[in-house]
Amino acid sequence: MQVRVLGCSGSIAAGSRTTAYLLDHDVLLDAGTGVGELTLEELSRVDHILISHSHLDHVLAIGLLADSVMRSRIGQPPIQVHALPDTLAALRAHIFNGVIWPDFTRLPTAEAPMLQLVPFEVGQIITLGERRIEVLPAAHTVPAVGFAVLGAPVAKRGAFIYTGDTGPNPALWARLHGMRISSLVIETAFRDDERQLARVSRHLCPSVLGQELARLDHPVNVFITHIKPGELDVVMSEIAALGSAHRIRALTHGQVIAVD
Repeated sequence: MQVRVLGCSGSIAAGSRTTAYLLDHDVLLDAGTGVGELTLEELSRVDHILISHSHLDHVLAIGLLADSVMRSRIGQPPIQVHALPDTLAALRAHIFNGVIWPDFTRLPTAEAPMLQLVPFEVGQIITLGERRIEVLPAAHTVPAVGFAVLGAPVAKRGAFIYTGDTGPNPALWARLHGMRISSLVIETAFRDDERQLARVSRHLCPSVLGQELARLDHPVNVFITHIKPGELDVVMSEIAALGSAHRIRALTHGQVIAVD
């Protein structure tokens, strides 16, 4: 099992795509502009989309994907969009409303739509074949979660953790205590001189990231995501100055991470 990084930027510019990860060939973790990296054939193979929260940089491609694959998936089950009930309600009210975008939960027909909205809750384990994905707590400005890709019942490498967009999050570290982790993907959206902006928007900056990582009980491989375009060097140099015990690198577009 593997996770392919389609997009990991905090916004858009040439070469920068917003958050989307492809688990194997059929599961998306978030659906930002990075989904546009997939071919039409690859898009048509997506059966599940797990959404961390309702912000546009994480949900923009859901409706576009449905529109692109509508003809190739005729006769197949709908693509299941899994999210918190509040997130699903936001998608219904603000995107799939016939004003911003057509309602693909009822198209091409109400009986055979392209999308099916499926609620989950924090702590739930979603089983997709042999893959197990736990819904983790996040602390953001809207209801939000992260995900732990646990793999098969006996994973060799440990879990792939994606925090989603989050500020300081004691509940996450309590859950991760003692868990074997192969990779931790965590956001750092702002530089330290923007720490006030990070605080009010419930994101991380390097100094707060250091405080959060200190809560882990063992060193892990850490990948930084959600850095704004043009800010990579500054943010990563400030993170390097932390002197962390963890191996910390910037997540890169196109990177493939093995889970088990």
